[in-house]
Amino acid sequence: MALVVQKFGGSSVANPERIKRVAKRVTECKEAGNNVVVVVSALGDTTDELITLAKQINPNPSEREYDMLVSTGEQISIALLAMAIQALNYPVISLTGAQVGIRTDNTHAKAKIMGIGTERLTEELNQGKIVIVAGFQGVNINNDVTTLGRGGSDTTAVALAAALKADVCEIFTDVDGVYTADPRLVPNASKLKTISYDEMLELASLGAGVLQPRAVEFAKIHNVTLCVRSSFNYNEGTILQEVSEMEKDIVVSGVAHDLNVVKFAIYDVPDKPGIASKIFKALANATINVDMIIQSAERNGINDIAFTTSKDDMDKALKVLDSLNGDLGSPSYKYRDNVAKISIVGAGMITNPGVAAMMFEALYEEGINIDMITTSEIKVSCIINAEDTEKAVKSLHNKFDLDKIS
Repeated sequence: MALVVQKFGGSSVANPERIKRVAKRVTECKEAGNNVVVVVSALGDTTDELITLAKQINPNPSEREYDMLVSTGEQISIALLAMAIQALNYPVISLTGAQVGIRTDNTHAKAKIMGIGTERLTEELNQGKIVIVAGFQGVNINNDVTTLGRGGSDTTAVALAAALKADVCEIFTDVDGVYTADPRLVPNASKLKTISYDEMLELASLGAGVLQPRAVEFAKIHNVTLCVRSSFNYNEGTILQEVSEMEKDIVVSGVAHDLNVVKFAIYDVPDKPGIASKIFKALANATINVDMIIQSAERNGINDIAFTTSKDDMDKALKVLDSLNGDLGSPSYKYRDNVAKISIVGAGMITNPGVAAMMFEALYEEGINIDMITTSEIKVSCIINAEDTEKAVKSLHNKFDLDKIS
């Protein structure tokens, strides 16, 4: 008997009809002879609605109370799905993160899973029940509710699959796999049959919204078999696997774009040891994730430093920079939130020179200016004007013939 962990996102359970459809899908998996654990996100736009409600009450609520509020969305979902499965006459139980034993660190709104107690889960599965678990949440050492950040239900599902040593973790979403680009921007984008953990991690980190980056990282570390597929059809999905098991003749596997980006530029920073450390340590202490970093060449004892963060962290970053003003010798700074990050990703880039040049050529041919550049072994990312995003994605997709991948 196989153990299957299934995760359904908010769009999959957005209304009663879809919840019943998910219930049917879950019971089909059970009927096939599997033990089934299901992780569910909040219904549709519930989380956004709760955040809007919070801001109407208090524009700056504490992160602890924020977590207490937004975690309720998943509790609604698991109860409704359990009721739908009961209506189909299958034994089922719904459990919150706390009831499962999902332990996190003390960071609210972006908590990391530190461990999962499997005793309750194993007990319920041994009784033949389908177990429905609230995604996106856990509890810290003080038993305070914590949440895992946007897309955190993916991480919950993968973490449960790792803890239970599940045979597969299926991530059901509103698309039927991982594509070479966002099909909403590129209608002829190709669905990938397989993709490496590293490629998927880069794509997820760079804006591809199919999976949360931490979920992919967790899957890679714990060697969890992941399958991304649609909850609206029975098409084969995309399998994540190690690159050593894959052909490497595909140079570029996908184009990702991210509009949730803000660029900061600090001017006339003293060129002396410890300055960069002060800046980025202060940002880290405020739990701000910094992405791209560029430092200009030294001129007359000063230089400029540019970096990017998500728009979600923009207000916190501005406060940090204001607090550092005296320590940095009163430099000036500017920020832009009308930018986008455009990236190409592919394991084959390691052994194929000239990929970056082709990317820059494609953007040049469309008259798109590049603001910042960063690279790794399997990716190249550029910051461009947000208004050029669609044009950039399409030009790169065509440049690397990604519509021909099968």
